[in-house]
Amino acid sequence: MFFRTDHLQQLLNTLSSKGYCCIGPQIRDGAIIYDEIHSTDQLPQGFSDQQVPGSYSLSQNSSLKFFDWANGPQAIKPHLFAAREKIWQSAQDADGKITFNTTEPEPRLIAIIGARACDIAAMKIQDQHFLEQEFVDPYYKIHRENLLLVAVNCSHPADTCFCYSTGDGPFVEDGADLVLTELDQGFLIDAHTEPGNKILEALTLENDTAEHLEQAASIKTNACKQKRSLPEFDIKKRLLSELKNGIWHDIATKCLSCGNCTSVCPTCFCHSEADVPELDGKSSTHYRQWDSCFSQGHSYIHGITIRSETSQRYRQWLTHKFASWHEQYGRSGCVGCGRCITWCPVGIDVTESLKNFEERRRG
Repeated sequence: MFFRTDHLQQLLNTLSSKGYCCIGPQIRDGAIIYDEIHSTDQLPQGFSDQQVPGSYSLSQNSSLKFFDWANGPQAIKPHLFAAREKIWQSAQDADGKITFNTTEPEPRLIAIIGARACDIAAMKIQDQHFLEQEFVDPYYKIHRENLLLVAVNCSHPADTCFCYSTGDGPFVEDGADLVLTELDQGFLIDAHTEPGNKILEALTLENDTAEHLEQAASIKTNACKQKRSLPEFDIKKRLLSELKNGIWHDIATKCLSCGNCTSVCPTCFCHSEADVPELDGKSSTHYRQWDSCFSQGHSYIHGITIRSETSQRYRQWLTHKFASWHEQYGRSGCVGCGRCITWCPVGIDVTESLKNFEERRRG
């Protein structure tokens, strides 16, 4: 089905009328971020992004499209696995007895508009980690159960994108409730779930035409032409056989161990926990918050930092993402979004890091 560009507001209104808080892309601090949205005027209409290793910028163009860009630093993950979340509270009464009270997550209907194929693929991996293990995470679970996804097929991958080579994009195959393809005069729209169908029924739609479908096919073809790709050798086997290779030190000469790559990665799930005491000295709050395997504290055990060198931390990250992740989840932990390349302050390119091992094998 097809709906015109001027009916996009109707989609937001429909979602709001059904109790959803709409989260959509908007420009803030020079980047496209996802936050609460009420009007299409908040969307980045007529903007495109320029991404290269270590650099991200936006520019205006003559297009009237709303989604004429690749991605920003975050999309779905912060709304499911919160960057900082209250877990429990403790308090001491007048008799000195300490009680602990679990903080229950608050259910809230959220509709995310504009998620990309790489974001959907990353969410599926997060689902495996938080929902499909022996112990289910109740915080993630309640956020996930109250989430509706309106995905938009990617038309302009960034220079740093490589989702086509990971098999995760640029078009959404499944995992979303509604999928949009933005054309010159409007959107093709498909419902993939029953909640998506209910939203579809409330919209003013037209039948799609052969011209619409032809334009969509052309968009997909062009979006698959990406500058970066993963090397074709057996990455898992190669990395695990080269744990003592000196190339890890060569890569680490640039790495700052800042953790930017893990902060923007849509699949990373490392966290730490901390207690924050109140000023009265009688109560405290326990928080879970994002952490990174690049931090020194992440591998600190009983007075010893297991991975004290940057080379060891980068090796841990790369081999977990592209090798041991297969044993945990049956696939690589990388969805090819390219965020780690763009937001690395020194421009380390993960695809080039992997190709270093390919070149060494051939030498």
